[in-house]
Amino acid sequence: MSLYRDQGVVLRTVKLGETDRIVTIFTQGNGKIRAVAKGVRRPGSRFGARLEPTTNVTLQCYRGRELDVVTQVETIDANRALREHYGSLIHSVAMLEAVDQVSPDRECNPAIYRMIVGALKTLADQPSPMVAPAFFWKLLSLEGFHPHLDGCVRCSTEAGPFPAFDLGEGGLLCADCSKLGGFRVREETVDVLRRMLGGELRTVLADVPTGEIVAEVERLALGSMEYHLERRLRSAALL
Repeated sequence: MSLYRDQGVVLRTVKLGETDRIVTIFTQGNGKIRAVAKGVRRPGSRFGARLEPTTNVTLQCYRGRELDVVTQVETIDANRALREHYGSLIHSVAMLEAVDQVSPDRECNPAIYRMIVGALKTLADQPSPMVAPAFFWKLLSLEGFHPHLDGCVRCSTEAGPFPAFDLGEGGLLCADCSKLGGFRVREETVDVLRRMLGGELRTVLADVPTGEIVAEVERLALGSMEYHLERRLRSAALL
């Protein structure tokens, strides 16, 4: 086994035996790792409270054949505000699950690390139902599934309106093509998507759309994420 240091965000934890936990962490330099944190469930554990989901930590581990072993942990940002606000906790758990499902083990991807750190901080500072959908879209874009929002993804016409979105083809559908199916979307929803993915997320967060538009953006983002993952997110029921 070799010793290494890294920093990462705790995605989830699972109990192991009487006193240990298996911790899944997305790290900056080693990608997604799974490691045993020994004794963290004992009263007075040195770093048990530091290995909670949403926490950003610096850690030292021994590399194992299947599971690494955590030997040291220091907190960078506990993101405590996320666990004190139910809505923020639900959305943060959904983002963590998406990262967990998208990422293969030990595949380094600093861009995803920066995205999840930034998204959690944004959600902690400014609780908004738009943060998680924006994160889903940006994560899909990073994985090569950037949505086509400038015309019909099926027939390539740029003449609107575009009343539907095709999850499989990943883009808007014109009125004619939408007759064959698709996820129905409002013009306001399309406008929000363009702004979120066009670098205007701060403006969207400051001027939150109506509840119907928020719900539609959320359902569309979640549907697209689950379509490309080919499985449902457990946290979807909470959303």
